[in-house]
Amino acid sequence: MLPDVAADAAPIVQGKLNRVGMSGIEVAIRLRDANGDVIRTPARVDAYVSLDDPEVKGIHMSRLYLCLQDSLDDEFGRAQIETILQRFLETHSDISATSYLRFSYELMVRRESLLSDHSAWRSYPVKIEAWSSGGKVTYRVHVRLTYSSACPCSAALARQLLQQQFEEQFFGHHWLSTASVLNWLGSNETLMAVPHSQRSHADITIELDGQRDDLPIDELITCTEGALNTAVQAAVKRTDEQEFARLNGENLMFCEDAARRLKNAVDSLEGIHDYRIQASHFESLHPHDAVAIVTKGVPGGLTA
Repeated sequence: MLPDVAADAAPIVQGKLNRVGMSGIEVAIRLRDANGDVIRTPARVDAYVSLDDPEVKGIHMSRLYLCLQDSLDDEFGRAQIETILQRFLETHSDISATSYLRFSYELMVRRESLLSDHSAWRSYPVKIEAWSSGGKVTYRVHVRLTYSSACPCSAALARQLLQQQFEEQFFGHHWLSTASVLNWLGSNETLMAVPHSQRSHADITIELDGQRDDLPIDELITCTEGALNTAVQAAVKRTDEQEFARLNGENLMFCEDAARRLKNAVDSLEGIHDYRIQASHFESLHPHDAVAIVTKGVPGGLTA
């Protein structure tokens, strides 16, 4: 018999623990791609159970690990997650009342170019949290979007400089031809100032209610990217770059604007009990970031 210190020894200090387990476990989950094929995708998992018996020294971490590895042959989804959570509790039935999982992975999506006939892969960081307590399983879905944010203030200041330059160039002219204005607009003289924009992140967390039995990752990405209209692009030719510049000009936004757009988009989804949204603009003007955070405001729920 090999010694089992966790079972045989008493804790030095007694007390209950909320979660005990492992983080960053390397696994491969089975996701369905755009063609309907199930493929293996690398992921990392945090796996925990509560330690509710104050006199027990520790849990059986190997049991969590083996339960996890033995349960990943099916397609990834709520049924698989709930099976793992239940097995965690079964293997620790005498000491644990709650179990917890978090899957972190990159969702690969093929995106079409804005105008040209090209497409390429985009990667979306995703986290799925689930915990079982009192016979109820709660789910949270986390998604990060990357988008461009053009500054409204910078655009206004650039327009003012363009107006000043136009006035200086054509002061005293009582009549201007369309051709002369077009030629001036196409010259370097009009590039007095360029509005600044920056790559930005939207970190969105939703907690599902009892109406849903799925993990609405694709739906969440589609509706929130559509609300922003300036998602970063994959394959880009000059016509796509020009269209991207046009979309940025049509969708000037501070971080506050982005957060409000995202809030309205998430509010339109069904089956969302709670949410937290953080819009972070990585300023090109400043060495710090501009951030706006909004929550649904559920009592005792997600906070800023």
